[in-house]
Amino acid sequence: MIEQIIILEHIDPVVFFGINNANIQLLKTLFPKLRIVARGNAIKAIGNAEDVPLFEEKIRELEKYANERNKLTEEDIIDIVKGKSPNTIKQDNLIIYGLNGKPIFARTPNQQNFVNSFYKNDMVFGIGPAGSGKTYTAIALAVKALKNKEVKKIILSRPAVEAGEKLGFLPGDMKDKIDPYLQPLYDALEDMIAPAKLKDYIENKTIQIAPLAFMRGRTLSDAIIILDEAQNTTTHQIKMFLTRLGMNAKMIITGDITQIDLPPSQQSGLKHALRILKDVKGIGYIEFNKTDIVRHKLVQSIVDAYEREDKREKREEMKAKTVKGERI
Repeated sequence: MIEQIIILEHIDPVVFFGINNANIQLLKTLFPKLRIVARGNAIKAIGNAEDVPLFEEKIRELEKYANERNKLTEEDIIDIVKGKSPNTIKQDNLIIYGLNGKPIFARTPNQQNFVNSFYKNDMVFGIGPAGSGKTYTAIALAVKALKNKEVKKIILSRPAVEAGEKLGFLPGDMKDKIDPYLQPLYDALEDMIAPAKLKDYIENKTIQIAPLAFMRGRTLSDAIIILDEAQNTTTHQIKMFLTRLGMNAKMIITGDITQIDLPPSQQSGLKHALRILKDVKGIGYIEFNKTDIVRHKLVQSIVDAYEREDKREKREEMKAKTVKGERI
C-alpha cells in the first residue's frame, strides 16, 4: 500500500470538488480500490502501487481541464477518467472560459483585431466608445496569459478621476477610498475567476489593482499591465505609466477620447500619446466604433445621438466664427 497527497495548485477546490463534494464522491466510485480523502486544496489517495499513480495522472488532467474551463461536471470527470475527450462546443474567436464554463470570445471584427494585435505587439492601444468591449477583452487576455503561466501577475490600473461630479470625503482606509474608481475592473475579473481563487490572487498580489498614482517608481516585469480609462490621464501620468514596462511584460491601454473628465485646462495624456507614438514599432492601435458596442441595444442609439449633437454643435460653432469674420 502506498499513500500520495496531491495538491491542487491552479484551481479553486470548490469548483474541483463540486457541490457537497459530489465530484469527490464520483471519483471514489470510479476508483473503488482506493481510499480517497479531500481536505482544503489537497487530495490524499491510499492504495496499491498501480492504482495510485493512475489516479494522480487523472487528477492532473482534471485539474488542467477545470482550470481552463472554470467548470467540472460529472460527465467531464467520467470522460477524462475513461480516456475520452469531453464533449465541447467549438467557439470561434474564443479567448477563455469564464465562470461556469461560459465562453468569453471576441464578438466583433475589431475585438478580434484587438486580440490579434495583443499577440503581435508588446503594447496595444484600444480606443473607442463605451460598451465596445475594450476593457473586458483586455482583462480576458490577461487572465488567459496568467492561467497559461505566460506571466506571473496581472496589474490593473485606472486614474482616480471623478466623472463630472465631486464625491467629497470618502470614508474608510485607502482601499475603501480607491475601490469605487476600480470597481469596473473587479466586475470583469469576477466574471472570469472563481471568487475564492480571485480573493487568493488579490491577497498574494498575483493580481494587483491600483490607482495610476501608485505606479510611479515601479518596473513591471513578467506581467500583463492594463491601464483603463486612459483618456483621463495627464501627459505626465501616461508617460510615467508607459515607461514602467519591464521584461517579459505586455501593456494594454484602453480609453474613450469622447469621454474626457479632466479639467478643460488639462490635455488628455491618451490623445497626446496617440499622436507622438504613432510611428513607434511594436505598438498596436485598434480603434473601436459604435458597431462594436455589445451592451444593451440602447447604448448604440445613445452614442449615435451624442455624435449627431456633437456634429451639430461644431457646425453652429463654425457658422458663428464665419459670421464674426465677415463682420470684422
